[in-house]
Parts: sequence; structure tokens; C-alpha cells
Amino acid sequence: MKLSEHWVTGESKTPFYLRRRFTLGAKPVRGELQACGLGQYNPWLNGQRVGDHFLDPAWTDYDKLVLYNRFDVTEQLHAGENALVLEVGNGWYLWDDSFGYGFHFPPFMPPNPNPYHPYGDSLVASFVLQVDYADGSQETICSDERCKTQPHGVKHSNVYGSELIRGAALQTGCSLPDFDDRDWGFASAAKPGQVPKGRLEEAKLPPVRAIARYEASGLGTVHGRRIYDLGQNISGVLYAQVRGKAGTTVRFYPAEKLDGEGDADQMAKNWMPIDNVISYEIGADNRVEEVSQTFTYFGGRYFAVEGDAEVISLSAQAISSAWKRSGSFTCDDERYNRIYDMVEKTVEANLLGVHTDCPTIERFAWQEPNHLMAPSIFFMKDSKALWEKFLQDLRLAQHGPDDRFRDMDGRLFAPGDGLVPSQAPCYIPNVLPVPGMGSFYDIIPWGSTCILGTYWHYLFYGDACVVRDNYETGLRYLNYLKTKLNADGFLNHGLGDWGNPENRLARENVETAFLYADAVVLEGFARLLCREAEAGELHRFGEQVRDNYNKKLLRYHEELGIWCYQVWGEDGRITQTTQALPLFWGMVPQEHEADVARALRFALEEKQALIAGEIGLPYVIQSARRFGMNDLIARMITRPEHPSYYAFVLDGETTLGEYWERNPRSHCHDMMGHIIEWYYNALAGIQVLEPGFVRVRIAPWMPEGMNRFRCSYETPHGTITVSGQRTGTEVRFDARIPAGISCEAAHGVTVTSSQRE
Repeated sequence: MKLSEHWVTGESKTPFYLRRRFTLGAKPVRGELQACGLGQYNPWLNGQRVGDHFLDPAWTDYDKLVLYNRFDVTEQLHAGENALVLEVGNGWYLWDDSFGYGFHFPPFMPPNPNPYHPYGDSLVASFVLQVDYADGSQETICSDERCKTQPHGVKHSNVYGSELIRGAALQTGCSLPDFDDRDWGFASAAKPGQVPKGRLEEAKLPPVRAIARYEASGLGTVHGRRIYDLGQNISGVLYAQVRGKAGTTVRFYPAEKLDGEGDADQMAKNWMPIDNVISYEIGADNRVEEVSQTFTYFGGRYFAVEGDAEVISLSAQAISSAWKRSGSFTCDDERYNRIYDMVEKTVEANLLGVHTDCPTIERFAWQEPNHLMAPSIFFMKDSKALWEKFLQDLRLAQHGPDDRFRDMDGRLFAPGDGLVPSQAPCYIPNVLPVPGMGSFYDIIPWGSTCILGTYWHYLFYGDACVVRDNYETGLRYLNYLKTKLNADGFLNHGLGDWGNPENRLARENVETAFLYADAVVLEGFARLLCREAEAGELHRFGEQVRDNYNKKLLRYHEELGIWCYQVWGEDGRITQTTQALPLFWGMVPQEHEADVARALRFALEEKQALIAGEIGLPYVIQSARRFGMNDLIARMITRPEHPSYYAFVLDGETTLGEYWERNPRSHCHDMMGHIIEWYYNALAGIQVLEPGFVRVRIAPWMPEGMNRFRCSYETPHGTITVSGQRTGTEVRFDARIPAGISCEAAHGVTVTSSQRE
């Protein structure tokens, strides 16, 4: 039986239970459950939770793709009476913003004429349970009109983290076979207009799982509110025990920071209050009751609790899709360890089926970190299947010639065939440029993830399937970008070096460098796929972009006495990003490469800090590494003042802030965590020379203040380990390389070979 044929509904816009009781003639030798509930669901069987997932299914554009999950439930089935329950909540499928915080664009942006649209008029679910017996016979139990439904005890569930829970309405034990469901109604088969439009596909990405549990410590009472500290900023699920009088409401307010008086502070700097709240109405007098989130998660570290009830305990489970590590780095200099841990915790908090920008304010799947942060994340986390899902989201989001949106006058307009939007999936498409700021929807470093995210995936994992899957999308996107070139041969309609501390965006320099990068990467893909004619066209276009770029931006700097790239329209002005991008992507004529590297060094030394936004930062760090400036990077990332990674640590942050400042808008943004790549390919010196780490170079480096380190990375061919030890004035480096990997080692590195375990 097909899962797509068994959609049912409780005719509800708010969470509901779906229950099916069934009888098995014998203990099965195998039981497999396929299930989906939209927007989010949790399966239960015979009183036990099925699996260990949170937030199933992963977020997608439900008009194009719906993911389902497959579970082995053999051990939970038995002969006789059984019961299966799905708890179904809203998620993004039918967003309920009537309770708690709901995202709205800030006042400086124009009203959005293209708001969120629901994907259906009621929540829906489907399951198929396949049972195999020892005698070879089979039985199938599926969702149909025999299922019973009941409104859930969670009365409102908001995708941004708020839930309203009524303890008396929670159907405890409803998945036990002997539960009395006589008062429940019956499910209805979903009508054609209620059946999700997207094709059903099994989820292959890592599920969201619990990765750590944090017990909260009480900090006292401020303004009548009890304040608790988890000790770590997380994306998490709240758990609490409360006791009080029936009907009393206890409210839990999560926050990333405390205000000056020690109260939980939900104000996002320069934005709005993120007034999330988990509200629990006590069901019975003087009874210990369990409070937990069911269909959503909070972002934060602190809680303020209101309500006339006893809070017996308060804790939270951190959840993430990034639960499997691929690498590790430790050293004797705690500054570096603290920075690494801070970035890793930030990455974990933002990888939950999509790559969010933050767990609090937006929770949008902005795409630029899926290539800018890819090397750093790939070194830390096993991300192969997760990135394949992200790239699939982009393929589905790419616009065709018939796509239409509304302008401010309500008229229809076409965004353009081939455009890849900055978010995927995108639930609130803000397609109109912001006056004076540029487009937040059509931005080349964001859309280019379809090309550059594919590039990094192939480089790390060596699987050419990812190139075949995404090549056509990338080619269509490049052809779209060609239509956006201005009279000077530049792109300049996006955001430039977004997040630059001095607001030096250098749009023409930055965006056109990415155009060149897209062209040369696609040329390599075309040759890999034996599409030589297209490779030739891409090569010629790339040369055209590069030649125009150098003709108009590469200038001799009289004061410095070197050739360098000037910011377009600002004679004599240079930035770190404007030197680093052309250096990284090989745009600089060979005779001027040393000069441009000196210009990068000058820009770094002049500021004595990393003055780059999230777009330029990885290229600044990596170009500095390549041209022998590791000492500058080490000094800058550990300086005590912003901009600096270590400054966040000294501020007391446990996750990375959105911008280089104290009290940033978001306190959990991984978009500038690019330094982790440097830990692996500069400090440990693990540098990939051929896709899949078939061939590597090992060239470690140890900064002042560090006397020993150990680093490991699990490649597709086995684990590389590199260690360093300083004794007096001598530094010894040792590397262990799997036998199947070809290795070039820098002078002074001792390499041994190992068989893959």
C-alpha cells in the first residue's frame, strides 16, 4: 500500500491525536512503520515513543516535496491488541501565529505583499504499518476512517517555539491498547484539496535528535519572575515538573540573555521582542505534572517562570541534526578550545532539518552558509546526507518562467527564469528589494549555494552524484545571473559583504567575484560530466568576467606602491574582502598576485582585526593562510575586543553572535564560524588536494601560546590524525594517514600509514 493513498484528517487546524487499534494473530518477526504528519508529528506504539526523532518531518516546500519516515517497530509489536497513535501539530504546513511570537518584518522594510500561505486547510497524517509473520504471511494496517481522533492537549503550537498546553486535555496513555477512546471521533479521508500537493519521498537526512541534556540552575527572583540558567544557549525542548492548583497557568519565557537587572531579556537588538512562551495549565490539584514541548522547540539559555505553582525541576534537551561528529580538535590553549566549542554549539543549534540563521528571530533557511560555512561544518560534522537535502531544497525552489509574485501595487511580476532564492524552503517570500539596501531575495552569494555548496560537497565527499544532481540547476542560475549584469559588467543588486563591521559592502567587487567563481566551478563540473561544449562556453564567459574585473578594479596604489583591488567607486580604498576574494578564486594575474597578497596583509595589519562580513570572512582567512599570514589570524581571533571570536567568549557567550559586537541581535548565529576550517587546514594542516581526500597535503602550524594539539578528521577513506608538540624551541608534528590516501607532507612532518579500521 502506498502512503500517499492514506491521508486522513481530524478536520482540525490545531494539534490532534490520530489513533488506530488493531489485533495481531501472532508476534511478528518484522514490523515496519512508514508515517508522516503535517506539519510535525510524533508516533507512539503500545505506550512507547517510536524512534528518537524530533520535528519530523523535516521542513520542505510542501507543495513540491513531503518527507516521510520509516521506523523498525518489530520489538514494540506483540500478539493480540495493539495501538498506534500519531500526535500531529502545525509546523510550517499550517502556521499558527495566534499564540506567542510570530515573525514579522521590521519597520524599516516595506510591507510584504507576498505573505505566508498555508499549505492546507487542516492538519493531515498518513501511516502504513507492514507486519511480517514467521510463516511468510503479511498484514498491513493503515490510516483510514477506522482511525479515531481527538483534539490534542497542546492547544496551540507555534513554529517559533511557543506552545499552549492544557494538562487536563492531555491524553496520557492513549497509545496503550486498553485506553478508552469511546468519546473520540472518527477520522475522515482527506479530500482532494486537503491532500498535500508535494510528492512523498523517504527522508534520507539525519533526523533531529537529542544531543545533550542541561539541568537549569535557579538564579533567584526578579520582578516576581523566577529566573533559571541552563548554562548553554541551545535549540532545545523544555522539560519541567510543576505542582499547583488545577487551572493555574505556569508560563516559561526563554531568552538568550539577561538584562541589567538579571531578568530574562527577550528583546532582540534593533528588531523586536521575541516574546516566546510555553504555557502550561495545571490539570489537577497538588499533583506533580510533566511539562514538555511536543511540536516545536525554543532557542535560548535562560528562562523566566511566572505563575502561582511550584516548579520542582526544569531542564532542556538540546536537539540537532548535526549529532554525528566527523572531526575533533583539542589543544592546551583554552582560548582555542573555547572558540571551537562555541562555534560547534552554534552549528548544532542551527542544523535542524534545515540550516537556520538563528533559533530565535527568523528560523529561516538562508542559504549562504551552506557554502560559506560548508568546509568548517564538514570538518566538524558528518553532513553528506544533510547537504544533499539542502541542495534538493534549492533545486525545488528555483524559479521557472511562469512563477509570479505581487509588487507593492498588487500587480503580478515574474522574478526571472532560473533565479535561485536566498531561502529554501521559503515560507515568507520577501521578493522586493529594500530601498537603499538591495535585494534580500535575489543575492548571488546566497543563490550560488546551488553551485558552490555542490563544489564543497564534492570536494569533501568525492561523490560525483551530487554534481550530476545539481549541474543543470547551477547552469540555469548562471544564465539568469547574466541577465543582471549592469552596463559596467558587474553585479551589484544584492547585499555585498553582508555583516561587514564598517559596512563596507563593496557590492560590485564582491558579487561579481562570485559570478566568476560560479562560472569556473561550473566549468569544472561540465568537464567532469564530459560536457565539453558547455565547458568551453563557461570558460569563455569566466575569462570575460575576470578580464573586465581586472581592467576596472585592479589598480596601482601610489601610496602603497603595489597593485591591488580598489572598491568600485571609491578611488584608493581597499578592504580585506576585496583582496581576498580574487586571490582565492584565481582571478589575479600571476604577475600581480604577490602585490595583492601584500595588499591583503596591509589591510589586516592596518586594522589589527578581521574587518569582514560573513561573505568575505572565509576568503580573508583562507587567503591569509595560503600567503603565510597565520600569525595575523591567530592574533586577531584571540584578541579580547571585538571584532574577535574570543571576545564573544569573554562576553560570557556560549554560542557565536550574529555580528562582531556585544549584545548582537541574535546570540546564536553560525554564519561567521568560518575559523573552524582554519583549525583543520592551517593549525592541523589537513588540506584536500583531490575530491574525497584521495590526495592530501599535511602542513601544520602552531601559534604562540600553544604547545600541543591533536586533531582528527574522518575522510571517506579513513581517519586522518595530526598532532603537534612544542618542546623548548622545537616543534614536532606527527600525522597518521589511512593507507588509501596519497599524502604530501610539509618539511618536518612525520607521516605514518594506517589501515582503515
